[in-house]
Amino acid sequence: MSKKIMIIDDDIDLVEAMRITLESAGFDVIDAQDGSRGLTILKTEQPDLLILDVMMDSQDEGFQLAYQLRASENTRDIPILMVTAVGAQTGFSFDSSKDESFLPVDEFIEKPVNPQALIDAVKRNLPIV
Repeated sequence: MSKKIMIIDDDIDLVEAMRITLESAGFDVIDAQDGSRGLTILKTEQPDLLILDVMMDSQDEGFQLAYQLRASENTRDIPILMVTAVGAQTGFSFDSSKDESFLPVDEFIEKPVNPQALIDAVKRNLPIV
């Protein structure tokens, strides 16, 4: 059985590019265009890993969703990868290894997303079965 990856991102083109990349690597992919829809889907789907955008309906929606997911007993253990263009736009870089209470994600991936870097990050962060 293949691992299920959920992408929550409002950029439909990026979602499709990541879907193609991940499906070609053997993963099942589901998606939502915003945090609210993502939470609804999470009630019925059980993804093995989440990929979140930082900025969707608000500039920090991805962070708010990550905090919410980490606070819930049902979703706290799902690995979270966050895709962001913040570093490219501002020069600011995130290091998720510093303080998970401040940045509650497992790894950051810079946009534009390199397909091999995406697959490598997913494999690094998937729970071992």
